[in-house]
Amino acid sequence: MIGQHNYTTTPTYNFPPQIEELQLPQTFIELSLNSMKNIESSYLQPNQTPLSPLSTEHIAEAAPIMKIQHPQTIKTIPLEHNQNVKPVVAIDVSSIRIGETERGILCAIRGAIVWKEKKRYKYQRIGPFPFHITEQNKKEIHKLFRNHNLEIPADNRIPNIANIQTRMGTLLEHWLQLGISCSAYSTIILWDGSMTAGMADSPVDEMARLLEIARNRLSTVLAFSKNTTLRFSGHKLTDYAEKAKPPCLLQINGFPISSGPVLLLGNVYVAKLTPGVCSFRLDIDRKVPQERAIEAVQSLLGSDLLTQSYPETLRLAHIYSTFTATEVIGIQRFIAQQYGLKIVTRPNVRRLLFGPFGKGSEGYQ
Repeated sequence: MIGQHNYTTTPTYNFPPQIEELQLPQTFIELSLNSMKNIESSYLQPNQTPLSPLSTEHIAEAAPIMKIQHPQTIKTIPLEHNQNVKPVVAIDVSSIRIGETERGILCAIRGAIVWKEKKRYKYQRIGPFPFHITEQNKKEIHKLFRNHNLEIPADNRIPNIANIQTRMGTLLEHWLQLGISCSAYSTIILWDGSMTAGMADSPVDEMARLLEIARNRLSTVLAFSKNTTLRFSGHKLTDYAEKAKPPCLLQINGFPISSGPVLLLGNVYVAKLTPGVCSFRLDIDRKVPQERAIEAVQSLLGSDLLTQSYPETLRLAHIYSTFTATEVIGIQRFIAQQYGLKIVTRPNVRRLLFGPFGKGSEGYQ
């Protein structure tokens, strides 16, 4: 069973009792509304690749690749189903380009929280929040990043418009993760991505605070990465789980915890939790004792449905946060009607120049 909790017209969302305190900062909502009020354009050009959302996963792929130095560093840890059923909650966020105006880009950001308790799945969507990002208002948006501990580049430059969209999605995700960490108790919390910190959109202090709050409330954060470029002896880490007997974890010993400014706040495992072809990188808070970390994964086996080694709560969070083509078209039509914009379609330069070979998205410059 899957049920949706409706939210009211106020910024406070109607969550079940254990996470009812989750509240989005008024600043974020006001910034969305103000950016849309100031649209000064006569047209809206829809995005030509509406189903290519920008990822908000802050995983190690954007960081320098860390190399394992010692031989025989992979250990198999067999798992057993733990009958101690615990609440499971998952968070995911998606952002997508809606189109362009004369002055900037239109994007939409949406988050989803899915939780399972008493054999029922429930979910809450937060958003979509539309944003009109321009050269004129990006300073105001960037001020929001600085006020909430999202670092600025070393050269002190404000990110370009396209990067701001991704950073807004990350900011929303951090707020949702913080809300869950503060309100959930003795819960398995699932993140989409990894526990890699030290990059512009994942400051070490902010990420460490999220994990510390969860630990203090006896919750354990498990971070699943759908993709990883981390390699050992020339192979992806997840390749080593092909012949492993599930359910099990492959423990990566000797893995460096830092590389320059990048810091791994979690121990890195490969998770193969069910039979099938899929396995995933799994990060577990480094400050959680290993016995408790393994117990949390075993509790996940008994508390949630898993398909191809992936938890159902996290799968549903991805589905409910992702924008469909129909939703994108609906948002485009609504914005055009609401703000008196004429929808126009410019010629696709790639198609004009290269014909059937002109594939690829038209990025905003």
